[in-house]
Amino acid sequence: MAHITRRPFLSHYRGAGTGHVVHLKHGKVAHQGVGQAFWFRPLGTVLSEVPVDDRELPLVFRGRTADFQEAAVQGSVTYRFADPVKAARRLDFGLDPATGVAQGTPLDQVAGLLTELAQQHALSLLASLPLAEALAEGPAAVRARIAEGLSGDPRLGETGLEIVDTRIVAIRPEAEVERALRAPARELIQQQADRAGFERRAEAVNRERAIAENELQNRIELAMREEQLVAQEGANERRKVQEAAEAARISATGNAERVKIGALAEAERMRIAASAQAEQTRELGEAEAVAALARMRVYEGQDPRVLLAIAAQTLAGSLPAIGTLNLTPDVLTSALSALAASSGDAS
Repeated sequence: MAHITRRPFLSHYRGAGTGHVVHLKHGKVAHQGVGQAFWFRPLGTVLSEVPVDDRELPLVFRGRTADFQEAAVQGSVTYRFADPVKAARRLDFGLDPATGVAQGTPLDQVAGLLTELAQQHALSLLASLPLAEALAEGPAAVRARIAEGLSGDPRLGETGLEIVDTRIVAIRPEAEVERALRAPARELIQQQADRAGFERRAEAVNRERAIAENELQNRIELAMREEQLVAQEGANERRKVQEAAEAARISATGNAERVKIGALAEAERMRIAASAQAEQTRELGEAEAVAALARMRVYEGQDPRVLLAIAAQTLAGSLPAIGTLNLTPDVLTSALSALAASSGDAS
């Protein structure tokens, strides 16, 4: 927007970076361009400011398709003034020299022109398409038709307008028709969902069956391994019993052998001991016989009374201890008689 500063007999104009100003002084161009700043006399000056930035124009209109169905078109057109001088000549972009306020509504005129031209091209295309095709392929076709029609329109070129971009957001039918059109698609989606659910259930059943078969196979394998384990344990027990019996037999045989060897050794020891004892006894007897013979040889030729005294001494050594001895005449007589008899035999 232009900014005008008033002074006595003079005014100062300062433009914006998006506005192209045309300063006519007495019908001739004194200043023009973007971002201008100059002094001017209000009484002999005509100012026109044309925006050179991109402008967005929304489009909303209704049309009828080839099958007589109502459809709403939503879109937008982006434009700009490529030749501001032409635009200033064809449209009223004049500014009040005293306040800088626009005196006309040129942008509304441009918006009306562009809307009518775009609607014309879009409706002519919709009239040749059925509703289903218009909904499916219509937005791209309508956008291309509007862009082509606006770019080739001579009035826009004479006005200095340039179409930057054209967009069609959507083509929508009436609410009831839209619900009717959605019904088959929804039904198809529901069928696909049901089919997916059935397939999922079937897959779940197959997986459960596979799991059950796997569990059964595992149980069979486990039972077979358990049977093998029981058989192996039985074989191990039988082997243990056989080995224990063999060990007992070997132990019994060894014990018998040891007992036999021990008995033979004991018998040999006893035989040796008996032989030694017999030899000792024989030697002892021989020694005693030799001693007796020696004693007898000593007693040969001795006085009978000496022998009687020795016999009495020997007898006294063999008798038990006698505390008191009573000798009667009879006893003494008998003893002396026996002693006398013994002496006679020895001689």
